[in-house]
Amino acid sequence: MQWVRDFQPDPERQRLVRGALWITLLGNIGLALGKAIAARLSGSVALYADAANSISDVLYSLLIVLGLWIAQRPPDLSHPQGHSRFEPLAGLVVAAAMTVAGYEAGRAAIERLIAGGIELSLGWPTAALLLSATIKAGMYAAIHRIAGMTSSSTLDAAAKDNLADVLTSTAAFLGILGAHFIHPLADAIGGILVAAWIFKSAWEVWQENLSYLSGGGAPAELRAAIAEAAQGVDGVTLVHQVITEHVGPDLVADLHVNVDGNMTVFEAHTISDEVRARVEQLPGIDRAYVHIEPCETVPRRE
Repeated sequence: MQWVRDFQPDPERQRLVRGALWITLLGNIGLALGKAIAARLSGSVALYADAANSISDVLYSLLIVLGLWIAQRPPDLSHPQGHSRFEPLAGLVVAAAMTVAGYEAGRAAIERLIAGGIELSLGWPTAALLLSATIKAGMYAAIHRIAGMTSSSTLDAAAKDNLADVLTSTAAFLGILGAHFIHPLADAIGGILVAAWIFKSAWEVWQENLSYLSGGGAPAELRAAIAEAAQGVDGVTLVHQVITEHVGPDLVADLHVNVDGNMTVFEAHTISDEVRARVEQLPGIDRAYVHIEPCETVPRRE
């Protein structure tokens, strides 16, 4: 089928996605092991909260590998629009993992707060958190760049989680410093801040990927740009309908345009192809479908 051949996955995009997945998986496994050992040795609840977050990162890393592998499959008769909706499904897995980590971090911090806190040394906890923040900052930069290059909502969610981890590791680090120099309860307060950051980031990931999965449309500015691009094609007399819908992270545009009803099918088809090409050049548009309709009265072009 020609249509299926036209929409084969991009090999370069697949290569970039695989690289991002390796970075995510190996980085999260290393950090989870390191922080879990450091938390065990130090007794820091803030570091424990951060380790719980890293363990959830490992679990979602395994699941998004599966989700992105399915999403990269080409269209077929069972999924004629492709399998890209599996991307936001994988993004929701990230959101769920972040939510569970936030709950675990908050629970441990509240228990420590009720118990009155403990004094902490600055050895293992601070070293682990500083190393974690540094590695996560590098992971965020790499995956954020790849997410932008591939328009992957799943990788964008993973990048946001990495950025949140940088901030939560910083909060946990400040909590440990506070417990050592100011008051033992500062560590518990740091754990609560960690949980708050995780919940905030999880909420943003939930919102974005639910919009993709439910077929949310483009903002008004992009719809106007689509209509303007189509209207600029010679032979188009009116763009009377623009419908946009996310098929996974991919944005599809459906346009109804009027042309002179007396022109030949060949001429109308040429106009349709030009409209499609111009719309698909717009940032964020994966593909466009153009419906040609006749117009009885053709306004004179100046």
